[in-house]
Amino acid sequence: MRRNKLRSNWFARPALLVASDLVGKILVRSLPSGVFRYRITETEAYCGVKDLACHASKGRTKRTEVMFGSAGRIYVYLIYGMYYCLNFVTAQTEKAEAVLIRAVEPLFITNQKPIGPGKLCRVLLIDKTLNNKIIGQTSGLWVEDDGYVVTPKQLGKSARRGIIYAQKYALKPWRFYLKSSLFVS
Repeated sequence: MRRNKLRSNWFARPALLVASDLVGKILVRSLPSGVFRYRITETEAYCGVKDLACHASKGRTKRTEVMFGSAGRIYVYLIYGMYYCLNFVTAQTEKAEAVLIRAVEPLFITNQKPIGPGKLCRVLLIDKTLNNKIIGQTSGLWVEDDGYVVTPKQLGKSARRGIIYAQKYALKPWRFYLKSSLFVS
């Protein structure tokens, strides 16, 4: 099976495009115990400083600095003081856009349940040490395209989860998911 690694320039597009296009792609994690591949089944787009659900809406801080940088970087943050979340920086420098990876399905174990955002980072040993690293083999985390096509009929859209504080932005249909997935968070 042929797999193409997505380069940083692939992520240099608006978060809404990248978020929908990531559904169906392969998230790859290289660890000392092996290389593990997961089908991305759910994402959310965060669209810069005007998006009240986006961390960048609070301005440029030590935490959000990575979002203002170049596309193709990893943005990891801690929620509830206990769970890391994985994001990829998108768009052009200074746009502060990113895509949250909300759910994946393992490709190597057929009876394992899909993995949501907090557990994803625990299972793949993703923490702040990956923050601001470039997506690729050097960081041990990258995305591949194996030719799997998600048609418009297979792609679901809805409001993002857990952001009621974001006013009108809480209602934006900026969550994308594979309708056939066994797990949609």
